[in-house]
Amino acid sequence: MPAMVSSRFLFFLIYAVLLLIMITQAFAQPAFLYHFCINNRGNYTTNSTYHKNLNTLLPSLPSNENGNGYGFYTASYGQNSDDQVYAIGLCRGDVKVEDCRSCLNNSRYALTQLCPNQKEAMGWYDNCMLRYSNSSMYGVMATMPSFYMRNSQNVSSSGVDGFNQELRKLLEGVISEAAAGGSLRKFAYGNATAPTFQTIFAIAQCTPDISEQACSDCLVGAFGEIPQCCLEKVGGRVVRPSCNFRFEVYRFIEPTTILQLPSPPAPSPILSPPPPSTNITTVSGGPKSNTSRTVITIVVPIVVCLVLIISIGIWLRVRKTKKKLPILPGEDADEIRSAESLQFDFDTIRVATDDFSEANKLGQGGFGSVYKGRLFNGEDIAVKRLSTNSGQGDLEFKNEVLLVARLQHRNLVRLLGFCLEGIERLLIYEFVPNSSLDHIIFDPIKRTQLDWDRRYKIIVGITRGIIYLHEDSRLRIIHRDLKASMENLEGRDSFKFNRSDIEDWFKS
Repeated sequence: MPAMVSSRFLFFLIYAVLLLIMITQAFAQPAFLYHFCINNRGNYTTNSTYHKNLNTLLPSLPSNENGNGYGFYTASYGQNSDDQVYAIGLCRGDVKVEDCRSCLNNSRYALTQLCPNQKEAMGWYDNCMLRYSNSSMYGVMATMPSFYMRNSQNVSSSGVDGFNQELRKLLEGVISEAAAGGSLRKFAYGNATAPTFQTIFAIAQCTPDISEQACSDCLVGAFGEIPQCCLEKVGGRVVRPSCNFRFEVYRFIEPTTILQLPSPPAPSPILSPPPPSTNITTVSGGPKSNTSRTVITIVVPIVVCLVLIISIGIWLRVRKTKKKLPILPGEDADEIRSAESLQFDFDTIRVATDDFSEANKLGQGGFGSVYKGRLFNGEDIAVKRLSTNSGQGDLEFKNEVLLVARLQHRNLVRLLGFCLEGIERLLIYEFVPNSSLDHIIFDPIKRTQLDWDRRYKIIVGITRGIIYLHEDSRLRIIHRDLKASMENLEGRDSFKFNRSDIEDWFKS
């Protein structure tokens, strides 16, 4: 009997130790900066074919066979298209090879534990990013889901404008350089000195499988998120699946560990023409002299024209890829953000609003319905889904969005962007939690909450908004339909104009 008890005790002791080791390993993985478990790509079950393919692929991803030697890894595994797994790993440009592989190995442990059933998932550490999916991602630019992080320290109030200007020039440079990188690496870093004598360090990076133009579009769009991310902060980053940038006022990379890319192949030597034969005598002024002059007269203009055409082609290519970055608040109005930097992906908005469910519907207007939504980063938004019978063209719609985006005031609901896909036209705003003013002043119970002190503050706010629209805005607007339903209470004593009604003026 004692022997049986002893054996049972030993069995449970071994089981507990093994369980403790497994739990320790699970929690020993460092926490991601951010991760996403994508639910709309399907799920898998334990020990299914997809699960086995995933467990086979991820350990082999950070190997020489799957890498390009510069921190980028891609591979796929599986025979059946329904169960095939695709994976991409990317390390920051200054991360050493051994540190890169260690980071990707940590990522596979952490990501499969955090997303144990989703067929698509992605996670980011400081040094690397790992993505896997049941559909091919290679060469496809992905901008969503995205996230941003910011330094808690603010730029000194006296140096904000100068800091923004230097930051914009610095990011424009690294974004252009990163986009121009080849198929081995699209990574660039740089620094600049702000008027406050702070040194700003910045990097920009894309996965090298996407094109130069796609990389530029991805990074320029990410730059457009600075107002929501890290405006007037001394540091921040915007991260998308295919690209990211970061800036800080301290050195966060190590340039000396960045591997040098191989030199481009030397141009083929130009063969010199054979020397003239010594038994040919040239007679000055004879037929051969006339032939030489004719050849020179024809060949030289052709060569000059070819050189000119090639030069113009190169200039146009450089001009096209070096796209202007969206402007930071406080800079010249003519440099307003491009429409592309404001554009949201339709699937992202559909997921955010639970497929435009009635439960998320906030109201109905003459030009469409308004829904509440929540983005992947937790930000609440209001989405106006315009009616499909407006007859408005894509270019006209984008121009109106850019026009209204110029309106920036504390008493205007902020326009975050738009979505344009097929017949769908969506406008995305910041979400103001309290309802419009008419729900309070016309309610016999709620109206008692508005004492004269609060009413006076709301009146002052309305007056400031009207003055801005009538006199101070970049686009002069005469408000001709002021009513309580157009004012949203933001807090206890403040309000914001419902900007969607302003957009309706352009259509009426």
